[in-house]
Amino acid sequence: MTRQFLAVLVFAFACGIMSPAWADFTGPVIAVVDGDTIDVLVGRRPVRIRLAQIDAPEKRQAFGTSSRQALTTLVFGRSVTATEAGRDRYGRVIGTVYVSGVNANAEMIRLGMAWVYRKYATDRSLYALEDEARTARHGLWADPSPVPPWEFRRR
Repeated sequence: MTRQFLAVLVFAFACGIMSPAWADFTGPVIAVVDGDTIDVLVGRRPVRIRLAQIDAPEKRQAFGTSSRQALTTLVFGRSVTATEAGRDRYGRVIGTVYVSGVNANAEMIRLGMAWVYRKYATDRSLYALEDEARTARHGLWADPSPVPPWEFRRR
């Protein structure tokens, strides 16, 4: 590598333009943005995590506030471990979040506070949890015709 390239690389890391892969990391949840996005303090830096494979109602959508509150009850102020599955187009970590050994992503589905994000889901067990929540009319499934967030955003 040339010196100039190394200097640019060091500058990019220092400015936060590039960041190393996080892999698994642990830290306290310092903010719950909505029903599928949290901020975790890693070292001294907040890391925004978009919960993988789920899609929660938007803030302005029916059950948006309830979904955010459910995730807040589950993780806010608690230490979580996140397993990174990549980054989204906004630079957020896409990950699975565990709190006290519980998969928070799956728990949001089980509570009826999020949909399985069909476009990105790879964990087939999430579909069974969604079916159970729908049958029991938990959370958003109490609505006779809930609108998936991806359709709500399209409108």
